[in-house]
Amino acid sequence: MNKADLTRWSWVEIDRGALRRNTRAYKNLLNPRQRLCCVVKADAYGHGAVECAKIMYSAGADMFAVATVNEGVELRQGGITKPVLILSEPPIEAIPTLLEFDIMPSVYTSDFALAYGECAVAAGKVGKYHLAIETGMNRIGVHYTQVLDFVRGINFHRGIQCDGVFTHFATADEPSGWDYKLQCQRFTEAVQAIKDAGFECGIVHCANTPSSMLDSSMHFDMIRAGIGLYGLQPCELSGRVMQLDPVMSVHARVTRVAHPAMGEGVGYGFTYRVPRTRVQICTLPIGYADGLSRTLSNRMDVLYRGERVRQVGNICMDQFMVAIQSNPAHEIPEAEYGDEMIIVGRDGDAEITMDEMARLRGTINYEVACGFGMRLDKVYV
Repeated sequence: MNKADLTRWSWVEIDRGALRRNTRAYKNLLNPRQRLCCVVKADAYGHGAVECAKIMYSAGADMFAVATVNEGVELRQGGITKPVLILSEPPIEAIPTLLEFDIMPSVYTSDFALAYGECAVAAGKVGKYHLAIETGMNRIGVHYTQVLDFVRGINFHRGIQCDGVFTHFATADEPSGWDYKLQCQRFTEAVQAIKDAGFECGIVHCANTPSSMLDSSMHFDMIRAGIGLYGLQPCELSGRVMQLDPVMSVHARVTRVAHPAMGEGVGYGFTYRVPRTRVQICTLPIGYADGLSRTLSNRMDVLYRGERVRQVGNICMDQFMVAIQSNPAHEIPEAEYGDEMIIVGRDGDAEITMDEMARLRGTINYEVACGFGMRLDKVYV
């Protein structure tokens, strides 16, 4: 979408060049035989899955990972032909859709695996899958001590083929920690046991975003890069070893300006009252339904002409307000109807980051980015 096509004065901008550079940075971590799986679940963490996947493909992506069947279908309908993996096992009822759109599920129950095989045979196809191994996170997968028995119980079926084996790390941001090393050991031993028994593992992968950046010994055949593709660091340590470029910025234009009298309240509940004369209150059309958490009320800033100005009053569902108040020592020009302000991003030397907003909310940058992508229009620049 172009800015000229906007029907609302609020949007996110997606920097194609930054996304391309970040994707190449992860690709450069690998040797020529290793693959890059780009995670585009949750609409590419709010950045737009189909458009981002096309950019990632041009920068070297070998596979894409999603969280739901519908996310995989969206990629296929958007023209993505590279392999698509669902990072969980969907309901049995979804099997016909998987086969129709050539989407690989994760597998960790025998009932699903055998039903998948039967449907594949009936359709004259072979259903590829990735075997998920539980190594310590206790979320999904076949327990590492039971993997060999599980494989023996499904491998006979001619309708399915193991395209890969993987696990997921719970503490990859602490690569020297005992818990991380234990998961590494359990996964390595489980994979070796499968191979020693004569079964094919396909693509072996376990390195998520932080592990990809911090521990090359666990790259195996493929890494799964997620949040880092979008220029957001998964942890403090990763920022010291790899520079990434932020991909998303959040923008809005002023829809109203006013000068309420001293003492008047602003917003629901009047949690802010105008402290003096000559305070300008500006309304911007973004609210908590757009990912701007209500918990940020009276606690966050936005950027206007390279300056920070304070958000005031309770953030509403679709709008919020800021106050511009100058003093002789620091003059800030008053805003006019239609002036642009930046909620996340850079304006001159000033910058507000997803990480800053996450700290204020007591959450992680992943959640902040996903939230802004829910309803705001996306402009690719």
